[in-house]
Amino acid sequence: MTLASVLPPPFAPPLLPLTMSKNVVFIVMDSCRYDSYARARTPNMDRIGLGEKRFSYASWTSPSHYTYLMGMLPHTSPQGVFASEVYKKEFAQWVPRLGIEGLSFKNFVPQLSLPHVLQENGYRTVARVSLPVLNPMSHLNRHFDDYKLMANHNDFGGIIQQVEYDEDEPSFHFLNLGETHYPYMLDGDSMPHISGVHGVFKRMDDDLGQATEDQFFDDDQMQDLHAQQVKTVEHVDTLLDELISKSPANTHFIITADHGECFGENGYFGHGPIVHEKVMEVPFLEGVKR
Repeated sequence: MTLASVLPPPFAPPLLPLTMSKNVVFIVMDSCRYDSYARARTPNMDRIGLGEKRFSYASWTSPSHYTYLMGMLPHTSPQGVFASEVYKKEFAQWVPRLGIEGLSFKNFVPQLSLPHVLQENGYRTVARVSLPVLNPMSHLNRHFDDYKLMANHNDFGGIIQQVEYDEDEPSFHFLNLGETHYPYMLDGDSMPHISGVHGVFKRMDDDLGQATEDQFFDDDQMQDLHAQQVKTVEHVDTLLDELISKSPANTHFIITADHGECFGENGYFGHGPIVHEKVMEVPFLEGVKR
């Protein structure tokens, strides 16, 4: 059975013979660990491609997004190979994705920037981000024509409304979604406050040097939180149908996460300063709309 035979219309396998994919949509479901995606019902993501487990280069939002915007996607952790060969092959995958013949790692240096390469090849580069740590004052907004932090943490629907295409100019849409990040689309006031996690740095300075430790979640709360993240993936998938519908033919979709999340495994919750496989496991899928 070939990949093409199991992908339902209107999508084709991601790595087609060299043809121009006029538009690229790169979606990052923030904090979505692989098994949350695998447990979710995702008929629209399934239309795009076959999801697989890959591994993030970083355990929290900011460095992971920097890596993706270098042009490096989640890796498969191959054994018995030189890391330099893995990087070289990863950059080479942008040739069939974009339809730009001769593209190589040399095109990415010295800036090491995917949006810069796209700008150099006539793309309009657009970013919509949900996490304040990715705000426009950070270096992430370099080489974007239009970069915006959404006012609402959970507004994939609003992001979709802002995605626009031009028949005469290919576009790159880099979308960071907050729905899958803590508190997983719940009312923030209904969840315990966690410094830095709840406010993503907004309120950390309020308590420096005087804060008491946050109370850790119990096992039942951990399971409920994991189940809620699964529901947010399904919510994202439902909204995705509108984005697919409004996207022109030959739009190349990439969907992944910046890192995973721990829900009580080995006494861990969340991500960041945590060394655990669940923090590194992320979903990855891609495909081209016919």
